Formats: sequence, C-alpha cells, structure tokens
Amino acid sequence: MTQEAQNDKFCLSRRAFLLSGGTAAGIVAVTGIPGLVDAALQTATYPRRKIGQVSKLKVDVPLVVQYPGKDPNSMAYLVKLGKSAGGGVGPKGDIVAFSTLCSHMGGPLIGTYKGKHKVLGPCPFHLTTFDLSRHGLVVAGQATESLPQVRLEVKGDDIYATGVMGLIYGYHDNLAIQG
Repeated sequence: MTQEAQNDKFCLSRRAFLLSGGTAAGIVAVTGIPGLVDAALQTATYPRRKIGQVSKLKVDVPLVVQYPGKDPNSMAYLVKLGKSAGGGVGPKGDIVAFSTLCSHMGGPLIGTYKGKHKVLGPCPFHLTTFDLSRHGLVVAGQATESLPQVRLEVKGDDIYATGVMGLIYGYHDNLAIQG
C-alpha cells in the first residue's frame, strides 16, 4: 500500500464525520465539563449611576457625563437626538450615550457632534465619524469598531447608565476605569 493510501485510510471526510455523530459527541464533551457553561454566561457588573434627567435634555445639545468610572477617560456624551435611535431610551427612544474616545486610536470626540446628521466626529486623528442613531456605527474613517455605547434606562424623569456595549479605547476591561 502506498503512503498516500495509508494516510487516506486514517482520514475522515467532513461528510463522514458529520454522519458519524462526531459533532454531537463534541458538543456533549464540551458542555459536560463542569463549570464551562457557567463561565461562558458570566457577565461584568457595571455600576448603575444616575447621569441625567429627561426633562433637562434639549435636542442636539450633548451633555458630558462620567461613566463607567470617574477618571477623564470614562467620559460619555448623553444626547437627545430628536429621532428614534438604536439603543435609545425615553418617550421617543431618542436618548443615547456614547464614549467620547474614538474606538480606533482614542482620539477625543468632545465638541465634534453634528446634530444635523446625528453623528459624532470626525475624529481629529484619522477622521472617523460615527452614526449615533445606529449604535455608533462607523460612517467613515479608519475605525473598524463601533463607538462604545452606554446602556441606559429611564425611571420617571431620571436617566441611569447601566453598562457599556463595546470596549472603551485604551482599556482591556471597561471596569478597570472605575478608580
């Protein structure tokens, strides 16, 4: 028997593997490991902090807030867009909050909000612009990640920050900023 024929004898095709139930056995083996599923379902616990009031927000006038921490790198823009937005809260679903650091290289975005287009940017480093009505999606520029969005909740007139979707530039863990 040739070397090639011997190698083929020990190899399964993808079809043969799937028909043999190999994937089911693999799934059972992985989920059967104690603690593995529990570890995969753990989530970070962010502080719940009041950051504003619905009645005090004006359309297209952003408010700078500190979240999730208290150092300058954890600033966010809280803004009432005047139109429904992804992740928006409030009576019209138009109140959102986003990190003020560009997701590409951490360029400062304070002072770059354009109310007419509901965008933040361009970043002074590489001109990235983010659409605040669509979860901070990149409109143009070098960034490949959306702008980190602060999760919000409204109770009466009060606006609370409850977490962050995405990683704030410069940190391996958004909660490391809490200092």
